[in-house]
Amino acid sequence: MRIILLAAALLPAAPAFAQAPATPNPQIDYPGFQALTAAVAPERAGRLLSFDAFKAAAASPGALLLDARSRDAFARGHIAGAVNLPLTDFTAESLAAVIGANPDRPILIYCNNNFSNHKSPVPLKSAPLALNIQTFINLVGYGYANVHELADVVDFDDPKVEWVTG
Repeated sequence: MRIILLAAALLPAAPAFAQAPATPNPQIDYPGFQALTAAVAPERAGRLLSFDAFKAAAASPGALLLDARSRDAFARGHIAGAVNLPLTDFTAESLAAVIGANPDRPILIYCNNNFSNHKSPVPLKSAPLALNIQTFINLVGYGYANVHELADVVDFDDPKVEWVTG
């Protein structure tokens, strides 16, 4: 009986959680994110690189190999030559500080889901939530047009990967 009374007392409050605020937060633009995601999808599909092409592009003069995983994961291991800026720290200022003044600089990205090991520091993430997706969308959204992504799944113990451990 108490459970029924409690449920009845809480029922009128439930719709309050579902109601949108009278004034939406101008600093959060979900429709804008949806539009950006849709616009970026075809571009991203054409920017996926095999491991060999990815390594060659990363070795090109001026290219930046960007690891957007957490600082802790990066410290535990990363591809040699990578620079770390966690996705959670992306702002126009932090990106400019790491990438530099040239918005057309080649940027190469990878994430946990590019590795078959499924152990620290690259545990497998849910495929629709792979960090490459958000990183690509964010970089393009911040105005960086020359982003390329590792397409392959590789073993970080393979010597050709040149994995650096902390």
